[in-house]
Amino acid sequence: MESFPEFIIRNENADTARLLLARDRYPDIDMSLAASTIEVRKKLHRKVPAWYSCPGLVYPRRLSGEQCSSEMTARYKAALALSLHEEDIKAHRDGGDPGGNATDAGKARPRIADLTGGLGVDSWAFSAVAEAVLYNEMDRVLADAAEKNFNALGCTNISVSSLMLASESGHGDKTVSPEEISETFRPDIIFLDPARRDGDGSKVFLPEQCSPDIIGLKDSLLRACRHVMVKLSPMADISMLLDRLGRECRQLHILEYGGECKEIIAVLDRDFSGECSILAASAAGPDSWSAMTFSPTGIAEAAPVTMTGYEMLSCGAVLFEPGKGLMKAGAFNLLCRMFPMKKLGISTHYYILSDKSLIDSRLKYHGKFYSIIGTAPLNNRNIKDFGKKYPHCEVTARNIRMDSDTLRKKLGTSGGGTEHVFGLRCDLPSGPENILIAAVRI
Repeated sequence: MESFPEFIIRNENADTARLLLARDRYPDIDMSLAASTIEVRKKLHRKVPAWYSCPGLVYPRRLSGEQCSSEMTARYKAALALSLHEEDIKAHRDGGDPGGNATDAGKARPRIADLTGGLGVDSWAFSAVAEAVLYNEMDRVLADAAEKNFNALGCTNISVSSLMLASESGHGDKTVSPEEISETFRPDIIFLDPARRDGDGSKVFLPEQCSPDIIGLKDSLLRACRHVMVKLSPMADISMLLDRLGRECRQLHILEYGGECKEIIAVLDRDFSGECSILAASAAGPDSWSAMTFSPTGIAEAAPVTMTGYEMLSCGAVLFEPGKGLMKAGAFNLLCRMFPMKKLGISTHYYILSDKSLIDSRLKYHGKFYSIIGTAPLNNRNIKDFGKKYPHCEVTARNIRMDSDTLRKKLGTSGGGTEHVFGLRCDLPSGPENILIAAVRI
């Protein structure tokens, strides 16, 4: 008799709709579970390779595969949780207020409560750094699957529950408050990844619109535990989050890899007093990150430093295109104060350095550098000339009256070449001007 994992591997590239229609041919296989497992495994191939390589795992909910954390971001959160706990240990040893559970202060590994467990990827990552992990998921079907998966993955320090937080509505075993969970599990850190869809399935971005309502639960969460980590939408506005999360918001971590902003992680600290730090973290390798830290005050007070003249765009100059993490952080003007470069325009978030020797290694993983090979005013004649000169260029248009696709069509490029043509607005001393810049990636 073929086992469930064997069936999954043999059919990993099969059409799941056909499998469901043929369920009578496989009476010993739960075909609905098999179909969802096959589909989720396809999503996890790149997203969570460690799980994909374990064919015995089951995934009863397709949506959970779309919404789960990636392996990289889950490990980042685990490292962040460990660093928060190590700070408490140091405070305890130095005679300060440990801020956590006084009877447990000083232990090397934290106790982490993941109150919105979902597929379980974050709990799995936490288990590698934690003394104990509480995985809680109000969907009993997901919770049962997660328990089996944790056993298959060899995670022996994760306990599973299906409790419903007081502000949620669902099908958990019973309703509890964060304080009640704290009384029994005694977490050093609480983590939540609230559902970011409303009752109609539409995406939401405000913390109070999520399920559970983070703003409504905040006081209860912080009474239960000093440190609370919350995964938020990468589309959320940073200023809005700072305003809604309040004075306890100690850090906002913006996680970027693969050219996309993947998550925003808020760290709430009930004992914190000061200004929140905004960290733009970009993947620097399979298990490493490069982070740049900003303050809201520094961002707000920095004035733009624009180009002094068209001559700055000469051949050999360097064009810097910031990554999505830096863009999300909003440190557009502050970058000019931190590094020897100038903005092309007040609202054009591209930067110029006079030569390659000025490239700062701290920016290596936070954007792309290009060496300029040609510039010209943006007009129909020069578009035609650039199209002939760079017939296979990649194309980007920003802050001008056409989008990238329109400029690409006007250039007539087929793409796939080493050159990149930018259509950008520049704010020069003589006034604003739209320009074409041809460059090659450094």
